[in-house]
Amino acid sequence: MIFPLVLIGKLIYFISNTFNLGSGGTWPGEVALYFQPKILDYFFSQVKKGIILIAGTNGKTTTARMLRQILTQFDKGHYRVIHNDSGANLLNGLVSAFIQQSSWIGKIDTDWAILEVDENTLSLVISNLKPQTSNKQKVIVVLLNLFRDQLDRYGEIDVIAGKWSKALKKLPKDAKIVLNADDPLIAHLGMTSRPGLKAGVYYFGIDDTKSFLPEMEHATDSIFCLSCGNRLSFEGIYYSHLGIWRCEKCGEKRPEPDISKWSSPLPGLYNQYNTLATVIVAKSLGINDKQIKEALSDFSPAFGRQEEFVVNSKKIKIFLSKNPAGFNESLKTVLSLRARQLLFVLNDYIPDGRDVSWIWDVDFEMIPSNVKVIASGERAFDMGLRIKYSMKQLRVIQNLKEAIYSGLEAIKKGETLYVLPTYSAMLEVRKILKGRKIL
Repeated sequence: MIFPLVLIGKLIYFISNTFNLGSGGTWPGEVALYFQPKILDYFFSQVKKGIILIAGTNGKTTTARMLRQILTQFDKGHYRVIHNDSGANLLNGLVSAFIQQSSWIGKIDTDWAILEVDENTLSLVISNLKPQTSNKQKVIVVLLNLFRDQLDRYGEIDVIAGKWSKALKKLPKDAKIVLNADDPLIAHLGMTSRPGLKAGVYYFGIDDTKSFLPEMEHATDSIFCLSCGNRLSFEGIYYSHLGIWRCEKCGEKRPEPDISKWSSPLPGLYNQYNTLATVIVAKSLGINDKQIKEALSDFSPAFGRQEEFVVNSKKIKIFLSKNPAGFNESLKTVLSLRARQLLFVLNDYIPDGRDVSWIWDVDFEMIPSNVKVIASGERAFDMGLRIKYSMKQLRVIQNLKEAIYSGLEAIKKGETLYVLPTYSAMLEVRKILKGRKIL
């Protein structure tokens, strides 16, 4: 029976919040899945209009949050949405989100479920999808990108892509697939999941030659043709391996994007991609340009994603940076904002990945010599060694609280301390600043 599992889950959620132990973002679902592994299918069946799954190495949380804001404001807030807004994106996190918003007997009253999904979990979630034909329940899968991330947990990106390819073929024929045309690996999934068919496949990408990098970054992953194995040619690259690409041998090339221009409410090229993905989903649901722009006009970032705090009249801004491609883009963004003091926080817990060798693929050399850097976290000395090789003004302070306040002391009132942490480090920074956990 579902009722006792939901009751237990809500009790866990209540205890977590009451005693400041977290937001109950994982444990309610963990317990429910132990006793009823198919409980997600039960919740999915009650969603009235449709289910939107968002996966990718970077950008899941921001894209999901943008979509939620559009749908909840569309038609004067007519749509009700369930969203795993704590960022818990494994199966237990998805189930917890439903439990938190269900009635005491497990009934869901929602139009849409917008779920950010862990890369390695997407296939499992899709296997739980059994769209309700009685109410024409829609299914939309958004795939943002694939970069090296937690290699000790996921393996190389080709492993994840292989799982995604098999999963997409199991989707209902009327499901919509939204893909990043600029990522060769992601774009290729559209060609193999529905060979010869364009119906239901949408592409987003950037057309801006002024944003091309002068040279390829170290953090490049997918530069070989998925059809023939030949090295891809790039007219230009935006970051990592994302750009205008083609294979000179077999002719496979970047698909023409269905959307390539839209003003993003957040800075950074990576947020331009998140915005394009969001807009194309919204437009496919019949929401017009004016409604989308109005909904995103006051958009605020999710926790840890350009989230801002004020301490003693000084600002702290957090840019989650958990892999080479993401770290490079965070660095470009904060440097464009004229950062003077940076704090890098490197952990090696399970959510971060035990292997921290990826920091050697980050282009720290782009940091100007007048910018000061503090390295902190469990692997502060590993980060410090990497920074030392780029000859920056460096201090290593392993105690995170001390590092934060030392960084604040180094800036003037009105200036900003930019913090670039890995995932668990971001949660620790927020706990220090806000006094409570997220999960």
